[in-house]
Amino acid sequence: MSAVSSRAVVVDRPGAHRLVERELPEPGPGEVRVRVAAAGICMSDRELYEGRRAPGYVRYPVVPGHEWSGTVEALGGGVDPALLGRACVAEGFRSCGTCERCRYGETSLCTAGYAETGFTEPGAFADHLVVPARLLHPLPDGVDLRAAALLEPAAVVAAAVRAGQPRPGERIAVVGAGTLGLLAVQWLAASSPAELTVVDPRAERAVRALAFGATRALTPAESDGDTGRFDLVVETAGAPTTAASSCLLARRGGRVVLTGMFAAGATGIDPVHLSVSQLELRSVFGASSAAWADAVRALAQGLLDPAPLVTHTFPLERFGEALALVGGGDPATGKVLLHP
Repeated sequence: MSAVSSRAVVVDRPGAHRLVERELPEPGPGEVRVRVAAAGICMSDRELYEGRRAPGYVRYPVVPGHEWSGTVEALGGGVDPALLGRACVAEGFRSCGTCERCRYGETSLCTAGYAETGFTEPGAFADHLVVPARLLHPLPDGVDLRAAALLEPAAVVAAAVRAGQPRPGERIAVVGAGTLGLLAVQWLAASSPAELTVVDPRAERAVRALAFGATRALTPAESDGDTGRFDLVVETAGAPTTAASSCLLARRGGRVVLTGMFAAGATGIDPVHLSVSQLELRSVFGASSAAWADAVRALAQGLLDPAPLVTHTFPLERFGEALALVGGGDPATGKVLLHP
């Protein structure tokens, strides 16, 4: 072991993790080493830990952590010296940059095979992280790195907004008031909608959505009265029924963007309703480089403020305790961060 070391949470297999001390990782050519400031835990991390992530989208043993912020502290060969000392985030997908989809700018559709920080590549539940410099997005001086750790879900929301193309004066619904849903409410509120309705069964989340810019908050049962009402519906929950119910909320000729991560067995979308209603249906998985740039810009300009979503912060040593809070059902739990 070198004189300088670095800690990391390693998930060896589903249900088994340990905090290890390792040699300080060194960046190779075209890479940087980042000192992690904060890393968010989401349901995908819990699925990884419990062995519920689809085969091909995880590689054990793995250091999880795909939502993070930090500061560049070492450069590999060929990296711009101006990056040293910069606060940053980085795209999670390790896109190849050369396939047809990447050349079209659709880096989240890279055809070179799936590789993502925190799932198949070492992630940010650690003191340090090594990533390709080409994936970095530098942040403004003085940025709140705790809030910046949520730029990964913010980039997913940016991708959804790009797909949904909100227009001033539209009636918009957001289905789900978790992290993605509340960030979507913040972003969509800035598009001057005539109405911005949030659908979520949790009363506490509804109150938060109103504080983030929603004009109405409904339970799923209450939303049945709004069938066929909305110009744009952004689904963020990934619950078994929300893909189908989101399509029912859209008006004829309306637009639906599916952003939540669905599990096998979710209720299917009625193809008759889809075709007769002439809906535009888009889905989002991850975020392109352009969507990441949108999210960073929105944070820098104050359009997005993720900080109020953070309710708990834990050191790496308490990873197990922190993970148990995520998806644990406590309505007082928002975004949970690890702080090396």
